[in-house]
Amino acid sequence: MVAAKSEVGSIAAALIVGADEYLLKPFTRDVVFGQTPNSGNDANMTLAPKIRILLVDDSAVIRRLLTDVLSSDPALEIADTAANGRIALAKLASLKPDIVILDVEMPEMDGLETLTELRKRQPRLPVIMFSSITERGAAVTLEALGLGANDYVTKPSNTGNMNLSLQRVRDELIPRIKTFCRHRPAPVLTPVAPERMPAPKPPPKPESAPIMVAPRLRQRVDILVIGVSTGGPNALTVLLPQLPAQFPAPILIVQHMPPIFTRLLAERLSAQSALPIVEGAAGDVLHPGQVWLAPGGSHMALERQGTQVRLRLNQDAPENSCRPAVNVLFRSVAETYRGNTLAVILTGMGNDGLKGCEAIRKAGGQILVQDEASSVVWGMPGFVAKAGLADAQIALPHLAGEILARVRAAR
Repeated sequence: MVAAKSEVGSIAAALIVGADEYLLKPFTRDVVFGQTPNSGNDANMTLAPKIRILLVDDSAVIRRLLTDVLSSDPALEIADTAANGRIALAKLASLKPDIVILDVEMPEMDGLETLTELRKRQPRLPVIMFSSITERGAAVTLEALGLGANDYVTKPSNTGNMNLSLQRVRDELIPRIKTFCRHRPAPVLTPVAPERMPAPKPPPKPESAPIMVAPRLRQRVDILVIGVSTGGPNALTVLLPQLPAQFPAPILIVQHMPPIFTRLLAERLSAQSALPIVEGAAGDVLHPGQVWLAPGGSHMALERQGTQVRLRLNQDAPENSCRPAVNVLFRSVAETYRGNTLAVILTGMGNDGLKGCEAIRKAGGQILVQDEASSVVWGMPGFVAKAGLADAQIALPHLAGEILARVRAAR
């Protein structure tokens, strides 16, 4: 079939119902005959190496759609594809990919088996799981993260707007690929012998308003809040089991995850910890010695009713493309608990939590961030640290001890 680039949703639907191939309009003779246009300046230009991706999925439709989604970025190329794990492993040594996108459920050799064997051969090769938003898909994905997968992205659903679904996959997958392969430069066209021209001075950056920080007196900690994203399930698996069942404050967590995933993560963490860990529900009353994980698809905030503090959920617009968002919870906690708050920012991509930490710091609360060396991605904690909001940067294995020392102070 022939279609315009804007009709990607229709293309996906056509492939699903049986179309064999497609060609995007407008096209030229070079495109039709598979030739690459020559700009005439090839001798004067060099191209930085692209990030080479091995795409493993049993669905030919998904392989084709992902190939087109990822190839649309000039920094990326699909080095090869494989219909199952056994084929992928056979290609691994000769292909030498920079990253693997790995389906969870495949015939002959599924994602978990493939990941286990791959980690034996190449323990440092980045792997992103590509999973469905189902009970089984979520459970297997969490298991894959425990086996060494770097992260995951959920597949587009068969319902709803396909264009929006593919855009979501593009927005989530491409930044992750570039983050995990950040040692590889993005492709840039560079003249071999450029003329040296004086660079114009950049305009001065507008100064941001100073953050007014409350006095840094150690106050009693009445609540612990944690924000985390990429690498979070494994980080929480290290941190939470170190906290005692008699923890003297409630604990609230925002982990960027979709529905189903957050409930299964809460169950998984609770089975490994002395503290009971549940997915938050509207109206839950906070009390010491329990952990609430924000449910996927909902923002979590607080509401004080007399002497009680209850959870409040809403489906307001995402912040930083996230719902639940760390900022939403942290702002609400700062308003409710003021300086009696201890906030922790763990590993994660992006800067969700930065504005929330500003609110907590203004209220007089304390803020800890995971250090760069122990973070999978030093995005969220890095932004907070570089803004001067963190009281300390702590390695993940030592965070529980620092949290307990601060929570036990003034008690």
